[in-house]
Amino acid sequence: MSTFKSKRVLVVGSTGLIGRTCLALLAHDSGVAQVIALVRRSISKADLLGPNTSQEALAKLQVRVLDFNNLSMHMEVFNVDAVICALGTTIKQAGSQAAFRQIDHDYPLAIAQLAFAQGVQHFSLVSALGASTASRAFFSRVKGEIENAIANIGFESLTVVRPSLLLGKRAEFRLAESIGTKFACLIPPPWTPVHARQVARALINSIHHPPNGRLLLENMALRQFSAAEYSWQSKF
Repeated sequence: MSTFKSKRVLVVGSTGLIGRTCLALLAHDSGVAQVIALVRRSISKADLLGPNTSQEALAKLQVRVLDFNNLSMHMEVFNVDAVICALGTTIKQAGSQAAFRQIDHDYPLAIAQLAFAQGVQHFSLVSALGASTASRAFFSRVKGEIENAIANIGFESLTVVRPSLLLGKRAEFRLAESIGTKFACLIPPPWTPVHARQVARALINSIHHPPNGRLLLENMALRQFSAAEYSWQSKF
C-alpha cells in the first residue's frame, strides 16, 4: 500500500517533458489526493494531461498561474507534502546566461526556500548529468550550484536526479536530444539517453519512499526504472 495516501504534490516546470510526465503519473496515482501544477502562463488541464484523460484525473489537478518573481505573495501554494522541481531551460531558449541562471538556479532556490518555510520535508530536483560546481561549462556549473544550494536548506528528504539527454515527445525541438536519440546505441552507458517516463518514475518513487537525507540518482540509476507508458499501473 502506498505510504503517500491523501497527500498533495506540487510540480514546478510542469509544461516541460519531465514535468508533464510527472503530472500524468501523479494524476492517476491512487496514493495522491491532489496535484498542483505551478506555471507562468495560462494552460488548460487537458493540455497538460492530454485530451483523453479521465474526469477523475482532471479533477485531481489544480493549475496555478503565478509570477515567479513574486512567489512569496502566494505562500499557500507551497502548503503541500512534497515538491517536484523540474524547472529548466537551455541557454539558447533563455537568450542569455543571466536569464538561464534565473530559471535554472534562482527560481528553483526560491521555490525550495518557500516550500521549506511552509514545512515541506520532501523536495525533488531535476538536475543534469555532469552537474558540478567545479565544471568549466556554465550549464553544468549552474546545475551543481543549485544542487548545493538546495541541499543546504535543510530538507529532511531530498532527491536529486541527473538525467542525460531525454527521450520523449517535446513541444519544442532540441537538436542535441534528436541526435542522441538517433545514435543512442553508440553512446557509452553512463551517457545513454533516458526516457522522461523513467525519470518521472524515479521522482515519484522517491515521494512514495522518501529517503533519509539526500538521494542522488545518476543517469545509469534512472535507466533502471520502467519506461512503459501506463506507469500508474506498475510498481515503478
